[in-house]
Amino acid sequence: MKRLAKELEQHLQNSVVIDRDNHAEFIQTYYKSLLPKQGVNALKDAISRTIVDYAVNETNFHLILCNANRDRKGRLDLLERFRQKGFVSIIVNFDIPDAILQSRIANSQRSTVIFRSASTFEEVLSRQKAESHNGNALPPIGGEADHMFVIKESNEVQSTIQEIINIAQSL
Repeated sequence: MKRLAKELEQHLQNSVVIDRDNHAEFIQTYYKSLLPKQGVNALKDAISRTIVDYAVNETNFHLILCNANRDRKGRLDLLERFRQKGFVSIIVNFDIPDAILQSRIANSQRSTVIFRSASTFEEVLSRQKAESHNGNALPPIGGEADHMFVIKESNEVQSTIQEIINIAQSL
């Protein structure tokens, strides 16, 4: 996801990646004492919302939300806010096989400072699988956004980026 977001930002003029992991790292680094011990990270949500609102109201950028919403209700609420402001929405869902995810995690060099309630990416993946199985984090379905792409293999990233650029240029 991060790779696609950064690459799209490089190829799509007037765009910005808004990455909630960056917000989590900022909070962990500078405001760790303000983090809730459990439950929703309302501080991260508020920072993300403030940055998105600023970008919407003060720029003409295409917004690339990275690590946005696995929760269907939260995702639909966010998409509705953008729809009301006249945005065209595009969802890119990664439907990557577990074996590939496990391999990527094992070889990841990413910092774990973003974690509040986990210590490894393996823990995060396990929790996300559990959330998906109990219905708390459902993948997007057609109709949630104006356009939707599902990436199942790495070789689909470049063509998806090009299709998104084509959509943006047609606006």
